[in-house]
Amino acid sequence: MVRRLTVAVTALTIAAAALVGCSSATAPADKESAPAAGPDYGLVANGTLTVATEGTYRPFSFHEGGGTGKLTGYDVEIIEAVAEKLDLKVSFKETQWDAIFAGLDAGRFDLIANQVTINDERKANYLFSEPYTVSPGVIVTKKDDDSISSFSDLKGKTTAQSLTSNWYQLAVDSGAKVESVEGWAQAVALLQQGRVDATINDKLTFLDFEKTDGPTGLKIAAETDEAGEQAFVFTKGKKKLVEAIDGALDELRADGTLAEISEKYFGADVSK
Repeated sequence: MVRRLTVAVTALTIAAAALVGCSSATAPADKESAPAAGPDYGLVANGTLTVATEGTYRPFSFHEGGGTGKLTGYDVEIIEAVAEKLDLKVSFKETQWDAIFAGLDAGRFDLIANQVTINDERKANYLFSEPYTVSPGVIVTKKDDDSISSFSDLKGKTTAQSLTSNWYQLAVDSGAKVESVEGWAQAVALLQQGRVDATINDKLTFLDFEKTDGPTGLKIAAETDEAGEQAFVFTKGKKKLVEAIDGALDELRADGTLAEISEKYFGADVSK
């Protein structure tokens, strides 16, 4: 009787072991051996950078063919190159400037790519990538005018400026008389006609104008000592994404991609 019980127990033990072995062979791998997931950037859509841009801001973000073609531009091409480095897709959300930060705050976008200048007020509320555009202010004059080579030379001269721009205040502070205009196109028209002596604006604006419409008969007579820096903008919770994008920008700067995109749109490297 004892022998029969022993045999029965042994048989049950073997059967149980067989079941455990079977179970081990078919069970899913544990967490440590599972394939690693991609970095958690806190994206709006998994695997995709959702990017806010105006789409009407040439040459930075605009549509080819007079607004009916593909979205392109300096900022567009740079964020596309960044996304490729990070193995991410890109989804552009075209948004008017007045609503672009509100959309970012509401979590509709991962970042803004729209030539946003870094300043203290914005840094208090948002995170910025490394700058991908560096551009000083410049005095633009006719090519044959050698009377202006510094901002102090503007004293008593007439410049064409939009009254709502930062450049208007710089012209006034430099002692210039200001002719009010609606924007860059009107300012350079007055300058080319000889009705004003100069205009002050962002260097990028002049470089794009010269490349697109040149030869214009104009030149850069002087630059500001400090340059504005433009970067991608994120909410405070996107620190990991900012770090990843900074790494991609470093690679693109090192391999010459940023310089190549800059040359395409401005005829100069404006990325550093």
